[in-house]
Amino acid sequence: MNQDPNEPSPNPDDLVAEAEIAEPLPRAERGFRVHAAPFPAPRLTPGLHVVATPIGHLADVSLRALETLAAADLIACEDTRVTRVLLDRYAIRTPLMSYNDHNAGERRPRLLGMLEEGRAVALVSDAGTPLVSDPGYKLVAETIAAGHTVVPVPGPSALLAALVASGLPSDAFLFAGFLPTRTEARRRRFEELARVPATLIFYESPHRVADCLADASAVLGLDRPAAVARELTKTFEECVRAPLGELAATFAARTVKGEIVVVVGPPAEEATSEADVDAMLRAALLRQAPGRAVAEVARLTGADRKALYERAMALKAESQPERGGRR
Repeated sequence: MNQDPNEPSPNPDDLVAEAEIAEPLPRAERGFRVHAAPFPAPRLTPGLHVVATPIGHLADVSLRALETLAAADLIACEDTRVTRVLLDRYAIRTPLMSYNDHNAGERRPRLLGMLEEGRAVALVSDAGTPLVSDPGYKLVAETIAAGHTVVPVPGPSALLAALVASGLPSDAFLFAGFLPTRTEARRRRFEELARVPATLIFYESPHRVADCLADASAVLGLDRPAAVARELTKTFEECVRAPLGELAATFAARTVKGEIVVVVGPPAEEATSEADVDAMLRAALLRQAPGRAVAEVARLTGADRKALYERAMALKAESQPERGGRR
């Protein structure tokens, strides 16, 4: 998970002496270690390499990610202190440059200049996959616009980890990022998403999660299934699964810490009324033969085809003028 944009944070430039002025390491000195075993870094394709890093457990990093971080000319990261912990674990000495909300406007041209020189730059976030709630989007967009290569290096993602642990439907899901901090705006956002036919995923801060769940249960319904995943892949990892109303009550009585993902199941399917089915059949019968009309309405409503066909025949008969008598 990446940083909550609603939370202030110190500018790493004020705290860390960066290696941005350092020259790239000589090719022979680039490499990494796993359990003390040394591995040389391969030569990278010039371009921007978007690298996913662990969301907590440092052993979740992929070998390809380590190769990329060790081989790059420079690593652009949100906070050099955070990324340095990962690099030290695997003995990677690649120079770092912070790239975050505080300095993105000034740093982006410099990174694009390196790409123009044919360099290989790795982009990471503090945790997880870059561009998911972090400032990397504009850098990637401008890299593409400038004609440079963008290479994804996939890996850990808090939203996907929470989804698969939640037990909620995963065939269709919507990641909605961080919610607004104020109740009115947050409820309005829930109203916008209430009927989306997919599992909803949000990032939330620990001191707002109780209010978030209260608003969600008020707007989306007390009985809507949900889960709260906290501290994923870390020592105190937990995933609490319950209807929204129960979760709201549970977290109102708890003080929690750590990074949180809220997962809400899709809305229950509403049965189509008989009047609506009749209207759909009438409209379909005007355009096509009864068999095709019934197939179309069955697909849209999930209703039984035999029953729909009988009803279609009845509606068609009702629409025919009576024989005999004055015309």
